[in-house]
Formats: sequence, structure tokens, C-alpha cells
Amino acid sequence: MNNHDFSRIAHFLHEVGMLKRTPRTGYQFLGSGSENVAEHSFRTAIIGYILARMAEADESKTIFMCLVHDLHETRVGDLNYVNRMYNTTNDRKALQDALEGTGLESDILPIFEELEEVDTLEAALAQDADQLDLILNLKEQQDLGNKYAAKWLECALQRLRTDYGRELGKVIVETDHTDWWFNGPDKSWWITKNGKK
Repeated sequence: MNNHDFSRIAHFLHEVGMLKRTPRTGYQFLGSGSENVAEHSFRTAIIGYILARMAEADESKTIFMCLVHDLHETRVGDLNYVNRMYNTTNDRKALQDALEGTGLESDILPIFEELEEVDTLEAALAQDADQLDLILNLKEQQDLGNKYAAKWLECALQRLRTDYGRELGKVIVETDHTDWWFNGPDKSWWITKNGKK
């Protein structure tokens, strides 16, 4: 980024903010749950870091892939699996146009292409991170009583590409989504809160 066009970068950052207002549309079909693309991308990046660490892959590259994997959705929106049967988008062109003039094109476009081709371990891990975020959301919906979430979980688990992704996915579906809250370091807090003896 030798030539800094701060105005163009400001426009791009405002555009990235649209991901906070871009809903993930699959939940319409599931019937419960909601999430925007920015929320999804954040946890996907954390999952990507964990998977890359497990696999001894390039952590920074995997995280970066996770952060940019849905950037094009500022322009094309989030198309769920049914939408994709009837609609096509040029995701790369949308991303290229979003990046034009920012000086970021040579950093982000090759990463996006590598992620789409899935020819590297980091790309496979980032793809798994994307699915694992969905699996976490589906497990929560299942625990909250949505009986259809189990069907979706079955499909999502089959899309996992790496041994680390499959193992983590298996544990996620076996774990109550509230266990982290109740199994904290001091379980007596639930009894002794507010000074109760």
C-alpha cells in the first residue's frame, strides 16, 4: 500500500460495515435463529485460528481467509443453498470492485482465490471453520428445541474437509451449548451468589 487513497479506503471500510446489516438467510428456512455476516465472520476467524494451530498450519493466513471469505457479500448478499440453485453471482468480481483503488487488491484477491480453490491446508481449514460456525449455531438451535436443526447438522457435518474439522464437529454436536456457562471454574457460584451460604 504505497499510494494511500484514504478516501477510497474509508469508502471500503464503510462498505465492510454493511456486513453487520447483511443477514445470513438460511435461518429463514430453519425457522429459528439469526445472525449477520459480520457475526459469522468473527467466530469463523476464531475457529480458523484454533484449527490452524491444531494442524500446525499458517495461523495468520487461515485467520485472514476466514475474515475475507464473505467480504463479497457486501455487494451480492448472502445466498442460502436454495437461493444458489436459482441465482448466480460473480463473487470475485464483486470483491474486486469493492477493493478497487484501496491498494488491498494484491493482498486479498489471491487469498480469496486460494480459499475458493481449496488446494491448500489453510484453505481447507478456513472452509471447515465456516462450516463449524454453522454447526455451532445449529447445535444451539437444536438444544433450544428446533427439531429440524438435526437434519441440517447432518448435512453440515458431511461438508467438513479435515480430520481436525470432523473431530471438532463431532464434539460440538455431543456438547450442550450451555455447558461452558454452568461448568465454570467455581461451580459453587450458582449456589453462593449474593452471599447465600
